[in-house]
Amino acid sequence: MTLLIKNGRVIDPSQQIDNILDVLVQDKKILKIAKNIIAHADTVIDATNHLVTPGFVDMHTHLREPGGEISEDLASGLETALAGGFTTVCPMPNTIPACDSPERVKYLLNRSRELKLANILPIAAITKARASDTVSPLKDIKKVGCCAISDDGCAVANKTILKKAMIEASELDLLFIEHCEDRKLVQKGVMHQGYWSTYLGLKGISSSSESTIVDRDIQMAVQTGVRLHIAHVSTAESVAIIREAKAKGIAVTCEVTPHHFSLTDEAVQTFDTSTKVNPPLRSAKDVDAIKAGLKDGTIDVIATDHAPHAFIYKQRSFNRAAFGMIGLETALPLSMKLINEGILSWPLLIDKLACKPAHILKYNRGTLKPNSFADITIVDPQKTWVYSKALIKSKSSNSPFIGQTFIGKVTQTIVEGKIFNV
Repeated sequence: MTLLIKNGRVIDPSQQIDNILDVLVQDKKILKIAKNIIAHADTVIDATNHLVTPGFVDMHTHLREPGGEISEDLASGLETALAGGFTTVCPMPNTIPACDSPERVKYLLNRSRELKLANILPIAAITKARASDTVSPLKDIKKVGCCAISDDGCAVANKTILKKAMIEASELDLLFIEHCEDRKLVQKGVMHQGYWSTYLGLKGISSSSESTIVDRDIQMAVQTGVRLHIAHVSTAESVAIIREAKAKGIAVTCEVTPHHFSLTDEAVQTFDTSTKVNPPLRSAKDVDAIKAGLKDGTIDVIATDHAPHAFIYKQRSFNRAAFGMIGLETALPLSMKLINEGILSWPLLIDKLACKPAHILKYNRGTLKPNSFADITIVDPQKTWVYSKALIKSKSSNSPFIGQTFIGKVTQTIVEGKIFNV
């Protein structure tokens, strides 16, 4: 099959391309990018006034399968990914049971191939059952196609096990992704510790519960040589520590979610349990620091931390409700606000949504280079739309953004040349 995309603003930071061009796709791969391509094509897309970019890659997604299918499964999660412009997502291993063996990694890969929707790149658990007691069989996990490990949902608490896992991951060149949270400091906290937690009478979670583990893990990464990636950074202190580490040449990267630069802890005053996330929504000072980190390059990646929860897990008191919100479909329009604020340009935004995540994962996507897989996202940057429950592809609807009017929407997501209209 041949596909020709005409007259779009092609933005590919991996090639420093930002121009009105055509893109020719043949047999699942990019054949050519140039002006005014003349070629016979089975399908032609007129992308006038649209952006044509590498397919977005989400380093941090929860698809809930196995064990949590009431909230999401691979089929619904990957359809949701396509609606948001994501051609590849990385499902986190905090499933039931945890993805801590080569057999469980293979199950996810085989199931996604059957579905023929977005690609997945599974992330396996650092420790068996994510219990910080025994390192997972990392060598066997790597063999079946896993490129990263994480105990997401918790940090590796045992320092001896942490060091052992980091050494082995370094030897195998596995990316080590850490959810930085000291559970001893969190205790029973449900939101950021500050003015609003005091005002609302809710137990707070201190900034130090995150930053202390960020500091600990960076120091351990220096000792072990592992490639360390810090998940969902949320505090000014964490941004400062990571900035300093990078200045010293330490191999650390990090991500931030759209909800952490779009909302502050003030949003919790509605007691909407969709605003209960982990790490929690932080203060205005933290949001400013995150935006500064995005602007100066300290923060490498924008990831969704898409965390679907069925109605029964969210329709509870704030103290008892599950942590997390969905985010795949709102990631682009929320991130586009950074352009309006002068924090990012379009090329820098696409770099953080597509190119950088692929580069960090050592994954051969996130580019429109000739002979690369034709994973492409087409965006109408002027499209005005309302994010409503009726539009949501996820099984769950735990989002505080429902009812909001957004500008900017994905119109087509293309996976290996296959077009999905969204």
